[in-house]
Amino acid sequence: MNTIKRMWNEKPLAFILYVGIFFRMLSVLFSKGYGMHDDHFLVIESAGSWANGFDYNNWLPNGRIEHAIPSGHSFFYSGVHYFIFKLMKLLGLNDPQGEMYVIRFLHALLSLLIIYLGYKITEVISSQRQAKMVGLLLSILWFMPFLSVRNLIEYVCIVPLMYATWLVLKERGKTGVTNYIWAGFWLAIAFSIRFQCIIFTGGFGLALLFTKRIKEAFAVGIMFLIVGGAIQGITDYFIWGVPFAEFKEYIVYNLANSKQYFVQQWYMYFGLILGILIPPISIFLFFGFFRKWRKQLILFLPSFIFLAFHCYFPNKQERFILPIIPFIIILGYVGWDDYVTNSTFWQNRKQLLRVCWIFFWIVNAIPLCVVSVAYSKKNRVESMTYIATKGDAKALVIEDTNRDDFTMPPLFYLQKWGHVFGITNKYPASQFAEEFYKLAPEDRPNYVVFMEADNIQKRVDSLTAYIPTLTYETTIEPSSIDKLMFWLNPMNNNQTTYVYKIK
Repeated sequence: MNTIKRMWNEKPLAFILYVGIFFRMLSVLFSKGYGMHDDHFLVIESAGSWANGFDYNNWLPNGRIEHAIPSGHSFFYSGVHYFIFKLMKLLGLNDPQGEMYVIRFLHALLSLLIIYLGYKITEVISSQRQAKMVGLLLSILWFMPFLSVRNLIEYVCIVPLMYATWLVLKERGKTGVTNYIWAGFWLAIAFSIRFQCIIFTGGFGLALLFTKRIKEAFAVGIMFLIVGGAIQGITDYFIWGVPFAEFKEYIVYNLANSKQYFVQQWYMYFGLILGILIPPISIFLFFGFFRKWRKQLILFLPSFIFLAFHCYFPNKQERFILPIIPFIIILGYVGWDDYVTNSTFWQNRKQLLRVCWIFFWIVNAIPLCVVSVAYSKKNRVESMTYIATKGDAKALVIEDTNRDDFTMPPLFYLQKWGHVFGITNKYPASQFAEEFYKLAPEDRPNYVVFMEADNIQKRVDSLTAYIPTLTYETTIEPSSIDKLMFWLNPMNNNQTTYVYKIK
């Protein structure tokens, strides 16, 4: 205990990073699987298939699809993963679970920069005392270790956004534009990871203009256009023969489908932020964020414009707002702590404030310890891993007749790319059997994965009536966190999986 106190007082940043490393390594080792659809299928599945000479998502105009068009995704982040997978294969690492240990470890290391930069930014705009608390929040806030090892572009883009901000803040009061040029470079990298970061960049430029740093604003903007244009323009021209083809398709698709997915009320993100940052501390942070906006415009304006845009845009998903969470924590804590220091009310109620923070850390510790080691989507991943160990998979059937469409299997863990057959409420076993017997014997799928326990025996009997050689292999239960997520919201379709083989 004395060692901890001494490090906290003498080497606070090192101590905070050690704590962050500990929980992130737990996530590297135990938090297998994937959190949601996009952090696997838009990154790992695409890059993994490219490394194996296949194009799973059909993103590339390689002749496999007639009249192929851009899909509206940046190739930058998935392209980096492609090269990582190729390197691992050259080094002899071909096991998907082993490859993902490496991927999670690299992401965990990258996420330490969020802690470091958050500490340094706070130290520049305020004091070491406040930087220590901000660093600790970014280190062990309950969802941070889990997200740090996920392949979410909304989380990964935080590092270049924070680094660009840090470069500008530490140059305040100095002449020269070198750091502003580099800020433009890193903002372009963030944009190339997630296109919506262009909104943050716009707010960044406006903050510089409003603070009368005209020359610096132009330096940031020009560098952003050069680097962002080079990455997106050259890549898309090489692939499609047209520069910015993916970015253009991204805008067109989202405008045309803005009300097709997860339409929520405009205030949805306010409730989300207040919830995940744990009240009443979240209320304090939100108050502090808005209290200090004039003095710290470079922190406030990009984040606020980003938040305002997502509040306005109909399609709302929780992960969309992740890029600005560290900025809300930084500015929020600085603003709140300054308010407390000058508030007669809180100076006379220090014990109440202490109780609020004790409550926060206790509540935070529970999900931190659970979520940091959560194996998400275990039933889907382990069913593919099980079949892969058999070594004889030809093709796969997903039986999901409780739904109108079937759950996409993570083929990266199967390492067998190609067509997946789906038996659903709209495409029953009888129709599948007709197609099955039309195939040549060597092309017929020989494994069936039944999703969910509902009506399982009836569904097995239905398929067995058409394919008598169907035999049971194994049952794979979801992880504890998957069961909890399903209990909280049945939309999280994480249920028991049954593997059968067609002999």
